[in-house]
Amino acid sequence: MPRPAQPEATRRIAIAGQEVDYRLRRSHRRTIGLAIDQRGLRVGAPLRAPIGDIEILIRQHGQWVLDKLADWRNRTPPEKLTIDDGAVIFVLESPLTVTVTPGSRQRWLFSEPKLHLFVPPAADARSVLEKALREKARAIFVERLANYAPRLGVSPPPLRISAARTRWGSCSHHGGISLNWRLILMPLAVVDYVVCHELAHIREMNHSPRFWSVVEQLCPDWQARRLELRHLARQIPQL
Repeated sequence: MPRPAQPEATRRIAIAGQEVDYRLRRSHRRTIGLAIDQRGLRVGAPLRAPIGDIEILIRQHGQWVLDKLADWRNRTPPEKLTIDDGAVIFVLESPLTVTVTPGSRQRWLFSEPKLHLFVPPAADARSVLEKALREKARAIFVERLANYAPRLGVSPPPLRISAARTRWGSCSHHGGISLNWRLILMPLAVVDYVVCHELAHIREMNHSPRFWSVVEQLCPDWQARRLELRHLARQIPQL
């Protein structure tokens, strides 16, 4: 019987004289991977990878780790968007003017160039807006998955809408895909890159050269789109 994935464990390592905490998660992956977000350094590793090998890899990328951690500490958080009548948001690069109208129940209507929100007295306009954008995001994601999955010779996978703060998408070992609803605030080309990235994991559950060749098959200019995603991720407003 395969060993189950293990919960995250917090460890500490010295890098260039600095003590750095990291969270280690072991799972059924083949390679060791490093990621940094507002929570700090996270390490994904195969179930049987020795700690020594893991920490050798961390130190090999030590300057990158220190630079990225410093970048997160100094990063200015995105502006929090005020949701009131007349606010403007961008959905797939198209500006939408928000109208806020009292209503007996929560509902919304996309009628470009406007997004009409109907907000009961006990509800919050921000919450209604998020529900509207989640619904819009699901419809777009389903459409894009249906567009790209056949090119890979697979059926459109089950979709889950995510609200993760730092992860834009993921693919489970069972083939289900999660996509972050906030992608709807980015250009369609960026949405398509994330869709192609996660679909490629159905073929290659890793980030090996073979994986990136599958991504390129679906999205030839994926590198430019990935850079745009990283750039825009720092700018989209908080809702």
